[in-house]
Amino acid sequence: MIASRVRRWRRSLRLTLVAVAAPALAAGALGAPAAHAAAADDIRINEVVTTGSVNDSVELYNKGTATVDISGWILKDDNSSSKYAIASGTSLAPGGFAAFDVHDAFGLGSSDKARLYLPDGSTLVDSFSWTRHSAPSWSRCPDGTGAFGSAALTLGAPNACDGSGMSPTAWPGGSSVATADAGNAFGSDMSGLFQEGSVIWAAQNSGKLWRLVPNGSGGWKADTTGGWSSGKTLTYPSGSGTPDDEGVTLTGAGSAGGVYVSSELNAASSGTSRLSVLKYDVGSTSTGLTAAKEWNLTSDLPSVDSNSGLEGITWVPDSALTTAGFKDASTGAAYDPGRYGAHTGGVFFVGVEGTGMVYGYVLQDDGTFVRVASVSSGMAGVMELQWEPQASRLWVVCDDTCDGLHRTFKVDSSGAFATTAIYNRPSGMSNLNNEGFTLSGSDACSGGTKPVYWSDDSDTSGHALRAGTINC
Repeated sequence: MIASRVRRWRRSLRLTLVAVAAPALAAGALGAPAAHAAAADDIRINEVVTTGSVNDSVELYNKGTATVDISGWILKDDNSSSKYAIASGTSLAPGGFAAFDVHDAFGLGSSDKARLYLPDGSTLVDSFSWTRHSAPSWSRCPDGTGAFGSAALTLGAPNACDGSGMSPTAWPGGSSVATADAGNAFGSDMSGLFQEGSVIWAAQNSGKLWRLVPNGSGGWKADTTGGWSSGKTLTYPSGSGTPDDEGVTLTGAGSAGGVYVSSELNAASSGTSRLSVLKYDVGSTSTGLTAAKEWNLTSDLPSVDSNSGLEGITWVPDSALTTAGFKDASTGAAYDPGRYGAHTGGVFFVGVEGTGMVYGYVLQDDGTFVRVASVSSGMAGVMELQWEPQASRLWVVCDDTCDGLHRTFKVDSSGAFATTAIYNRPSGMSNLNNEGFTLSGSDACSGGTKPVYWSDDSDTSGHALRAGTINC
């Protein structure tokens, strides 16, 4: 729920050494080049893990074309007196990985570095430094040559790079970011956002939904009409429970057709994991809302910690998917909305924080559902999803766990969603715990840019909302 919470992986096994050959040089393969002693340009630090069950681990990768004998090579952290010597007889085949558990020699801290030296202990081969713990892994993407970033733990195997081979680029809009709410207006735990014209819908983890309106000075405030002044409390269809709502979206019918939220647990039931999409009718003046419908997806999704479940949610029209040639993963054929019963005229995509995966579901009116897509975000976690209809692209957003990276996806020639760009957060915004992101429509374009907004779960400096711009 809150990305800054310490997450512990409880695995008893400590990885000491894993060496994986490239496919062409599998175990027993003939014709591998003889090992040689020094190709410093070929061996690279490829993955570093500083916390969790295999903390204090460093992986090396051979990006060259010949096997390299790395016997006696030395790993160090930022302390030159620390030393881990690689065992005699260790070599790396081309495309091979070797991971070393260095915790008995030194620990890797939250602000530290990993350095690789030749056996003389003074010739530096490669190094990587960081200023916060891995979450869970610092990984090069692509292997051996790319920049380091947060990714899934893959010691001894190819990094979880999503196949895009892309490196992050500058934010595609203005670098400046400003607060967009009054001080201490909403408190912490503000999560998903969705802009509907002159209204922003905001989900707060404490089981509350907000309707925000312009405050007259370029920012947003709580709507003071219709019972919205303090946000409305949410319950399950039974009228009980407290959905830990994380994301919010609308269908093509707008809020008149219901507001949909994604929830990861029932906070009123000892934090029980309950990965659900809930529909709320928001036309009443009551200060509490009971879900009109729930699609409980828990049984269809991998098990995750109750605080690492459904975060973002967005709705994509059937027409956009069929036009793009989207392939239905449940059939292996082109997506055909007509094969499903009555539904909302689109597919709901949900993001799972703990796995970094995005899943697409047809949520049928009778309460049943069908999964039609499974997409790897290529990031350590997913905090927000937004469909941008003007560009026919899906935004996938990570928080401070991934230094505020934003990725865009489009349907490719195979019919699957694939990465089209990776963007750093605006340079004028600190690495905040942003769990919400929304874009204005094309009607808000002025001078080639339009507003975008983020919600900071941590309410840094008493502000939950911030505003920036993006190119139209």
